[in-house]
Amino acid sequence: MSITEIDKQYIANTYARFPVELVSGKGAILKDSDGKEYIDLGAGIAVNAFGVADDEWVAAVTEQLNKLTHTSNLYFTEPCARLAQMLCERTGMKKAFFGNSGAEANECAIKVARRYAFEKYGDESHSTIITLKNSFHGRTIATLTATGQDGYHTHFGPFVEGFVYAEANSLDDVKRLAEENNCVAVMMELVQGEGGVCKLDEAFVNGVKALAEEKDMLIIIDEVQTGNGRTGSLYAFQQYGLNPDIVTTAKGIGGGLPIGIAMLGEKVQDVLVPGSHGTTFGGNPVCCAGACSILSRIDDNLLSEVKAKSEYIFEELGNAQGVKSVSGLGLMIGIETEKSAKDIVNACLEKGVLVLTAKTKVRLLPPLNIGWDELKKAITILKETIAE
Repeated sequence: MSITEIDKQYIANTYARFPVELVSGKGAILKDSDGKEYIDLGAGIAVNAFGVADDEWVAAVTEQLNKLTHTSNLYFTEPCARLAQMLCERTGMKKAFFGNSGAEANECAIKVARRYAFEKYGDESHSTIITLKNSFHGRTIATLTATGQDGYHTHFGPFVEGFVYAEANSLDDVKRLAEENNCVAVMMELVQGEGGVCKLDEAFVNGVKALAEEKDMLIIIDEVQTGNGRTGSLYAFQQYGLNPDIVTTAKGIGGGLPIGIAMLGEKVQDVLVPGSHGTTFGGNPVCCAGACSILSRIDDNLLSEVKAKSEYIFEELGNAQGVKSVSGLGLMIGIETEKSAKDIVNACLEKGVLVLTAKTKVRLLPPLNIGWDELKKAITILKETIAE
């Protein structure tokens, strides 16, 4: 049996895979089982921050593999502690909880917000969280409920209580929900990735910030996809002048290994106590060693390069034939096209370029350090494909 046949027989049918078996790669170049090469503008959906088989990341992971692979959270380990220190020093957050995915990081954020409210009010009367329509926060029952898209709210009910949904970029709608409900928090993605790569307006975010201060609501920023240099700053909230109470992240910081993080600000830094939350694999030494390598290299030079590449893509595609609009921030870009996004993705695949979709848009999430020659070649092919 071929790998494709084995996959179809033994793996749950949850993914509509492309007819390609990837076997190796280096940086932004991937190779399939037939030896065909592809320029990768998806990075494993924003996971491979420095591309495939990055030498420094591989070295850091391998070194840790030869020391200690797993201990559980009953003991101290250096990579976990170092990573928490690096994150807090670079963000202003106070504590970090380590899990295994973005959904798990968001689950932690939800639990922290609700425990904060319980400790403040003595009961569960102020447990409601406002999220935004068109958002995406994960596929567990709670994070699926938090997701503000009706399409995800079928077949898996009953769902968790305590979530209400505001129109993105409508401060009046957020105010209305805050007045009508006993809300503990507002939870937002600053660029709605799965919702179509839609960037929130700065005025709206500032308004939510002021409202949260007035109502004593927490601000939770979901940086699962926007974080770790993806938008041109270490975290997108830093471009909005926010000081969130909780920040969640995952994807790119792992560099290819599973990790999810909930960073806790001053208000909530002591909400979690022994026994109140946990996870077996969270803070795994190998994953954390890899994440330390990734985080240590997201510096001003890299972020300047991300911004320059972003400007290039926006300029090249902004007025290109067949393009209706370009949205996003940094190297998190959505392209609304006259042709079907799915057709463009398939055509690009044939031409050796891997791109993604987000709703009706073509989505680009290339490695942060993709070479200029590779990027220009891929964008040229993408432009030609859109215009055909």
